[in-house]
Amino acid sequence: MADSETPDIIYTKVDEAPELASASLLPIIRRFAAAAGISVGTKDISLAGRILAAFPEALTPEQRIDDDLAELGETVKTPQANVIKLPNISASVPQLVAAVRELQGQGYGVPDYPEDPQTEAEKAARAKYDAIKGSAVNPVLREGNSDRRAATAVKRYAQANPHRMGDWSPGSKTRVAAMTGGDFRSNEVSATLDRAATARIVLETAEGETVLKDGVSYPAGTVVDATFMSARALDAFLAEEIEKTRAEGVLFSLHLKATMMKVSDPIIFGHAVRAWLAPVFEAHGDRMAALGVNPNSGLGDLLDRVKDDAGIMAAIAAVTATRPPMYMVNSDKGITNLHVPSDVIIDASMPALIRAGGKGWGPDGKEHDCVCAIPDNSYAPVYDEAIAFFKANGKLNPATAGTVQNIGLMAQKAEEYGSHPTTFEIAAAGVVKMILDDGTVLHRHSVEAGDIWRSASTRKAPIEDWVKLAIDRQRLTGYRAIFWLDATRAHDAELISYVKPILEAHGVADKFEIMAPREATRASLETITKGENTIAITGNVLRDYLTDLFPILELATSAKMLSIVKLMQGGGLFETGAGGSAPKHVQQLVEENHLRWDSLGEFCALGESFRFHAEATGNARAKVLGDAVDAATQGILDHDRSPGRKVGQPDNRDSHYWFARYWAEALAAQTDDPGLAAEFAPVATALAEGEAAITGEMAAAQGKPADIGGYYHPDPAKLAKVMRPSATLNAIIG
Repeated sequence: MADSETPDIIYTKVDEAPELASASLLPIIRRFAAAAGISVGTKDISLAGRILAAFPEALTPEQRIDDDLAELGETVKTPQANVIKLPNISASVPQLVAAVRELQGQGYGVPDYPEDPQTEAEKAARAKYDAIKGSAVNPVLREGNSDRRAATAVKRYAQANPHRMGDWSPGSKTRVAAMTGGDFRSNEVSATLDRAATARIVLETAEGETVLKDGVSYPAGTVVDATFMSARALDAFLAEEIEKTRAEGVLFSLHLKATMMKVSDPIIFGHAVRAWLAPVFEAHGDRMAALGVNPNSGLGDLLDRVKDDAGIMAAIAAVTATRPPMYMVNSDKGITNLHVPSDVIIDASMPALIRAGGKGWGPDGKEHDCVCAIPDNSYAPVYDEAIAFFKANGKLNPATAGTVQNIGLMAQKAEEYGSHPTTFEIAAAGVVKMILDDGTVLHRHSVEAGDIWRSASTRKAPIEDWVKLAIDRQRLTGYRAIFWLDATRAHDAELISYVKPILEAHGVADKFEIMAPREATRASLETITKGENTIAITGNVLRDYLTDLFPILELATSAKMLSIVKLMQGGGLFETGAGGSAPKHVQQLVEENHLRWDSLGEFCALGESFRFHAEATGNARAKVLGDAVDAATQGILDHDRSPGRKVGQPDNRDSHYWFARYWAEALAAQTDDPGLAAEFAPVATALAEGEAAITGEMAAAQGKPADIGGYYHPDPAKLAKVMRPSATLNAIIG
């Protein structure tokens, strides 16, 4: 249960490894914050929490929980909002189904996820589940634009201790493949509304008119886009690239975002599964449908459903023998790129491949060059240009590289990630129209059955706030500043018509450049290769992509980024980085009681959160706490106290001990607040004197299985026992 009253600082309860780490870190944070009179509470936005909140009628009174996500959505619209947001699952259907099964096994009466809802009850349950999956959390919380950058201490450490980078060869066969027509990029149309309006989206066919969505409202000044991906063109692209990859003798890989783009990308993923096994579907499609096969759920689910049908299994084996080797998620376990839609997430997978010198793991357990299929051509050029740059210039040197900061437009569901309620798989050939309340047809597309049509919108106030945020950051840093906008793309052209007048009105037009993503990628790589710095000012999707790409190249990870959301109503949201490898971390904890999750992102966010609280409330002690957090973070890096990857090495819990110790020592040493110094001097002494006992108790806990009571919904008591194994540390912290 979350805290009943709104605390001074809200720390989100999430999923997987970051939530495991919270069981160890939060007691430390609360102990230190209390010294400044600051309360630190939680709000549950985990996948399990969202499911339970959605079905109170299916639960006992004791099992019911508040809808913390909805409450948090209101909190972030207030000036006093101060939220530390950890990464949470952007659930795909397989993850959602697994979470439901776990909750049911724990005695919660939530309904099954209806794959094919028939009854009214099933349709109602499906509607609730559809609102939970994907990036359900992000649009609710994003009432501000994004300011992401490498924290000074983290960047300094990365330059002094450069991580390993894979070597690039000019002869590398790795390449990006994207559609040259029929995709979202080529079919996009966009317009800026000169008045407030509502719209309905209809599909006109030979059979009549179907309303896809009604009552979509837009304030004046909203940029409204519409586009579609041709299923016919997509299938032709996939078939051609699979065959070309086979001829080139490299790995085939598909890179999508089936988690965030929860309607479109699972469908595209399903097309790839169908293309890979096209002869099998042609010969056995009816039988596979009868077995419940849905290509959108992935090859893993498909194989599980047909495993007892010898004919289908033989056909799959025969087709697989004619295909190129596939990029693997886990070579040892035979998990391919196409097994689960949420396993290969483009903003994590492409930077990792580029960092590795263009290599991916094949079914033989070895690294090979890859064809990277990114069907939509909107942002594929970013990765294509990065690969071309490194082929020509060799790998980036983290020891000398500058940095790319990001100012991202995302407030109020801006751009593609806000498009889920207005994305549709077209049922029959016809014309899709967006019709305004006065009868004006704003956008129209001729479509075929199976096409994926979508609309997205970006409001005026977030755009203006985004540009002003960019002006502030450029003024503060003096860095080269580039708006990543393509004048030849419909949506970007509308944004440029906003950007230029604002820059001119502020007298700073000469300090900013506007470039299409391909050109901006090359300019940014050239800049950081020279050891200089730049600011990428981007829309929502590129914000997500670039704040993985550049940090993974510069720092080896995006989990250590400082990620601040300047809320439009004056509050602050402090995000703690990515969680792309979190599932493997949980598996290792359960099997070996070793958690290698690095809480550095949490440390960086915490310091900013305390300083924000000081500015907002006048609590001077909060600033002292925040500055001491920065000193502790620097201590973690300088003394190499981050978690090791292997059992027997210090892990996440050890790093929290060192963080607490360095934090206490910094507070004891500072002179701005003698009262805090006096309070924490004995704490620092106790932590130092208890080092041998504490690290010994931590080490003794490792090496054997750990029972946390659940993957998606751990038992709090069991989790606390696992994550707080040092009685000595617990006695000091309380």
